[in-house]
Amino acid sequence: MTDETRKLANRYEVRGLVGRGGMADVHAGFDTRLGREVAIKILRSELARDPAFLHRFRREAQAAASLNHPSIVAVFDSGEDEHTDTHGQTLVQPFIVMEYVHGITLRERLAEAGCLSLKEACDTLTQVLAALGYSHSHGIVHRDIKPGNVMVTPTGVAKVMDFGIARAIADSAATMTNTSVVIGTAQYLSPEQAQGREIDARSDIYSAGCLLYELVTGRTPFIGESPVSIAYQHVGEPPQSPSVFNEEIPAALDHVILHALEKSPADRYQSAEEFDDDIKAFLKGDSPQAHGSDSATAVFGAAKNGEATDVHQVVTAKPQEPARRKRRWLIPLVATFVVVSAFLGVLASQGLLTFAEKTVAVPNLAQKTDAQAQQALSELGLAAGKETTSNPAKAGTVLSQNPAAGNHVQVGSTVSYVVSSGPATLQVPDLRNFEQAAARQTLEDRGLAIQAVEPIDSKDVSAGNVVSTDPPAGASVKEGTKVTLNVSTGRVTVPNLVGLSREDAIRKLKEAGLGRVFTPVRGNGKPGTVLSQSYQKGEKVPVGTVIELNIVSEPPPAPTATATVTVPPSPSPSPPASGPIGEGDDPGEEPDPNHSINSGKP
Repeated sequence: MTDETRKLANRYEVRGLVGRGGMADVHAGFDTRLGREVAIKILRSELARDPAFLHRFRREAQAAASLNHPSIVAVFDSGEDEHTDTHGQTLVQPFIVMEYVHGITLRERLAEAGCLSLKEACDTLTQVLAALGYSHSHGIVHRDIKPGNVMVTPTGVAKVMDFGIARAIADSAATMTNTSVVIGTAQYLSPEQAQGREIDARSDIYSAGCLLYELVTGRTPFIGESPVSIAYQHVGEPPQSPSVFNEEIPAALDHVILHALEKSPADRYQSAEEFDDDIKAFLKGDSPQAHGSDSATAVFGAAKNGEATDVHQVVTAKPQEPARRKRRWLIPLVATFVVVSAFLGVLASQGLLTFAEKTVAVPNLAQKTDAQAQQALSELGLAAGKETTSNPAKAGTVLSQNPAAGNHVQVGSTVSYVVSSGPATLQVPDLRNFEQAAARQTLEDRGLAIQAVEPIDSKDVSAGNVVSTDPPAGASVKEGTKVTLNVSTGRVTVPNLVGLSREDAIRKLKEAGLGRVFTPVRGNGKPGTVLSQSYQKGEKVPVGTVIELNIVSEPPPAPTATATVTVPPSPSPSPPASGPIGEGDDPGEEPDPNHSINSGKP
């Protein structure tokens, strides 16, 4: 059964493919019972081989369907579709019927704009946080917040989708036989997710921080050659300030984003509402609660201000005892340190001591070549720690660095930087029958881009869908390569049918994807051949257009014999026997009897 005619639960028509992900394909659909557009997410059949998964999937889909919020894509229905594949095996595919949102994903929006204005990014994230706050209050953690799971309408309304689905898959991961299933997306995983620890709503806060980071800079906090390397950075490496990549970002927003990206859940925002309050404070020009804090002071600030008391309530008295004992010997230690420091300061002021711990400002290595970066670091007495990664940027170009430019470090310290090794080699995906938006997203997810969209006639592909690509599907190309989409016009060229037999005309029309109606007529030509057609050869018409053909049934009637009758002319006066007509005589008049005619006699 084809997608055009396939129907789920005897109710939902499955239409064109609009998106494809690691665990599901998303189709446009139509609810025949309620007469409305819907989106249908059909999960891969391998996910349904575990009966326990089916149970969890139903449970989570039902929970997601209970969420009713303007910033959440509504879930209308769910179920399983049972059908037979080409090998005769019965397959069960779970599906979800959702609200159809007219718009694009944030992933597509970022592809268009690179990064968003600070206001648009913050406005968008406040809507995402509103959705998360609502779902968290209902006990549902999303687990997979990323640009591809947020839809944006032309009026700027953001809607989060796929609530609860990641949990059903995560719970089943241990029993799944398909090890290629990836739970979550590496660029947005919280440290606790990456470590496989138990998570709560604060994991979504971290992912939302990653999302805002990308919205304002055009890149994720961590970049690596593999999901494992990215997950490792989430766990063990601090992110660079967003302002390193976008100078328009003020310090206040830097602190808000970095506070959301704290490694420990206890150190970051404790709820979506807290995060949202700081973003709104920033938009109003007020000082966010996270402003001026860092990972070392945020915990003390929370205790001092009485924030996040729910976290502090779980701390028992035992862990505090060592801290009190430590403070008892800390006072004399500090006093000793002050005295020694003062003494060394006097020696230094008299030139008797030189401090070896000299610090320098880290240079900006962005966009420099590898050789230039090494030279800049060497001149300042800094060591170079180079890593390489595939990237569309020119090979040998510095992409990022750590510590960031402007930070002060000790002479001899190592500055790490990432250098592009050039574009990676990729395969052009098969996009046939994809809608343009889905094709664009698929290319961008693979690290490719669209060069142009070219119209092409096709009788097999619906208007607006992809017929082929250039380079073709399966071709090996460099990352960042631009691909031309050949998109169906839904029209075909009318062939020349005049003079063809009925059978040949039918064959040609079928090849062209056109219909026909024959009308027998009398006319010149061989009986059974086409005399004329309603659309002329070379005309462009929609697929399925009916061409009216006049076909010769018998020759035209022979002409009827006609009798010719000759009528003699009426008698007229005889002309004179001889002699000229006299002057003034009119040959059309009767002769004057008194006028003498010379007869030639004397």
